Order: sequence, then C-alpha cells, then structure tokens
Amino acid sequence: MKVHTLEYAQILPIQVEQAWEFFSTPRNLDEITPDDMGLETTCVDDDRLYPGQIITHRISPIPGLRFSWITEIKHIEHGRSFVDEQRFGPFRFWHHRHTFEPAGDGVRIGDLVHYALPFGPFGTIAHAVFVRRKLESIFTHREKILSARFGGQD
Repeated sequence: MKVHTLEYAQILPIQVEQAWEFFSTPRNLDEITPDDMGLETTCVDDDRLYPGQIITHRISPIPGLRFSWITEIKHIEHGRSFVDEQRFGPFRFWHHRHTFEPAGDGVRIGDLVHYALPFGPFGTIAHAVFVRRKLESIFTHREKILSARFGGQD
C-alpha cells in the first residue's frame, strides 16, 4: 500500500482562538469545501469536536458517484491540534492532522494528510490522473474561502 502525503499551510490575520473556534465546529467543513465535491455533513452529534466523535458525510468527488465518508476525531489538543481519521469511505487510509500556531499577529493553520487509495494499480493511476490534484484544489479553495472570511495574504 502506497501512503501519500499532502502538506498545506495558510496564515490568517486572526488569533489562534478564533481559528480554533471555526475549525472545531464540525459543520464548518461544508462551508470551506468546494461545491463540486458535493460534501454534505449528514450526522454530527455536537457543535464542538471531542475525541472519539464520529462524523458522517456524503461526498461526490466525481459527478454521479456518491460515497459515504465516516470520520472519527482521534486526538485533540485544545487550541493547538486535532486529528481526524477515516473509518469508512473512499480512501483505504486517511489520517489528517490539523495544527494551529501563532504566527506574528495571526495564526498559521497547518494540515498534514497521509492517505492511501484502494484498488492497487488502479488506485495508483487514479492518484496520478485525478486524486492528488483534486485534494490540492480542495485546500486551494479552502484558502480562498478563509481569506475572504477572515482576511489574509493576497
């Protein structure tokens, strides 16, 4: 199984606490995900993240193809980081660490994603042709949405 890594970071001119408040609200994921992903959070039992929390989504990364995506919040270091892991969904493996660090007068929001695809060589081809670019476009979209909402570097 080939495990891929994606790292992303963005600096916003807000305090760590404000960034944490936004990202630790599970339903805000819908707001920062591109419309063409068809993401819909279908079940979340609390307005705040907590360890062990199960969150379910429906996602459509390719028109006409819908997946259930079930994630679990594994670790939380309040105000500093949290990890979500896929329990069921389109990836064979998904581990996403979100970090929040002071950066000058703002906050550096970091993402480290480790992921693997199913289907052996077909997954490898899908990654090269589609998946990697799709994941990168999600973070690029998120950066635009967050900069518009909170201000940011142009």
